[in-house]
Amino acid sequence: MTSYGLFIHGEFVPAAGGKTFTTQNPADTRETVASYAAGGPADAAAAVAAAREAFPKWAATTPVARGRILSKASQLLEARKPALAELLVREEGKTLAEATGEVQRAVDIFRFLGGQSYTLGGQTLPHDLPQNLLMTRREPLGVVALITPWNFPIAIPAWKMAPALLCGNTVVLKAASPAPSMSLELARALHDAGLPPGVLNVVTGDGRAFGAEIASNPAVQALSFTGSKAVGSQLYQAVAPRMIRCQLEMGSKNPTIVLADADLDLAAKLVAIAGFGLTGQACTATSRVIVERPVLEAFTDKLVALAKSWKVGPGLSAGVQMGPAVSQSELDGNLSAIAQATSEGAQLVWGGARLTEGDLAHGWFMQPAVLGGVTPTMRVAREEIFGPVVAVLAVDSFDEAITVANGVDYGLSASLVTRDYRKAMLYSERIECGVVKVNQISTGLALQAPFGGVKQSSTDSFREQGTAGLDFYSRIKTVYLDYSA
Repeated sequence: MTSYGLFIHGEFVPAAGGKTFTTQNPADTRETVASYAAGGPADAAAAVAAAREAFPKWAATTPVARGRILSKASQLLEARKPALAELLVREEGKTLAEATGEVQRAVDIFRFLGGQSYTLGGQTLPHDLPQNLLMTRREPLGVVALITPWNFPIAIPAWKMAPALLCGNTVVLKAASPAPSMSLELARALHDAGLPPGVLNVVTGDGRAFGAEIASNPAVQALSFTGSKAVGSQLYQAVAPRMIRCQLEMGSKNPTIVLADADLDLAAKLVAIAGFGLTGQACTATSRVIVERPVLEAFTDKLVALAKSWKVGPGLSAGVQMGPAVSQSELDGNLSAIAQATSEGAQLVWGGARLTEGDLAHGWFMQPAVLGGVTPTMRVAREEIFGPVVAVLAVDSFDEAITVANGVDYGLSASLVTRDYRKAMLYSERIECGVVKVNQISTGLALQAPFGGVKQSSTDSFREQGTAGLDFYSRIKTVYLDYSA
């Protein structure tokens, strides 16, 4: 069992109160994966103080020098990828292929943003008077706070901390308690790459203490959060009195629309990957399939056939396509959502059973589930489940499909399967979401492209990832210079 302290001022240290907690392997809860310091209010304050102390010197460092550290960290992470991927599987439950891909995403993010250091800066603009210079400067904000979820425990911390650091901010990160190891391993890699003490600090433990500290501490100038709508809303209200920058990415209810002209084998494959892959524990997972009625039965049959063939098991076992839920509470929530749906009149077409035989006896495993007969007013069609549960809804037309897709409070990712590219373009204009996919899975993001949602999926202010991700972590200063005298 690995033991981690809090990472404050360049060192792994115990919590002020001396308390610890452990994580268990969701595929076999008899295995304790790691022990962590259980930080409290004093530890959150110490992390912010370390970041505040380190800020002036880090802000004065050139972007190119900061980028070199990010690039070096990318190399270290790549060298450590096999060990990190295995640890991620054991703590979060992904398959080894999914975990390896996620670690590679962190590698690529640091590499990409290391390269962006050579272009980070402002603009020179034409002035309306001769012998006058008009330009902008991009400057850091100060101490920024990051709160990240358990479902992508290395990719999401990476895509938040890398642009924050490149822009010259110092960072305090709260790692999600079900899977904190990856955040601390990112801190280790950056430290080994030469990041000065205090520039990045990672705390584990009490999320409420961390939220209270960032809400009240005047040194904290921005908050970036990914997680549930309930927690995000509370944080938004907590920091609002100080009017600091706040970026929230929250819930989703992502649709895949299948039109009557679609390649149904492709459609079923895309929905299965996006709905059952990652155990459905992705903010961009497909949870609703909106199907034109003439192909409803044929599509459902193909999706069920894939669900029946989907191999469920421990993530380190060969050939496994879907691992366990991350915890008993998540598993119970999935099963409860299925029961609620059937009580409202939906039909459990296949799956949805708890799996407890053989290698699955000590883990949080379930069959992928396909629900039919779902209507837009049912809870399963409107509320996020965050598990491998796909609801199938029937519609009579393309226009009705768009209406149903847009008829929820969320708007993160949406996919369309069709051969009609006129409808594909109309869909891209009319769908209410931040990520639009055509003939692709609703999951999966290009790191060089902006990412974010609309409606209650996001604050819809600043986007993450790509060069757009730099805008949240920096402010623009406009400079006028008259050299005519």
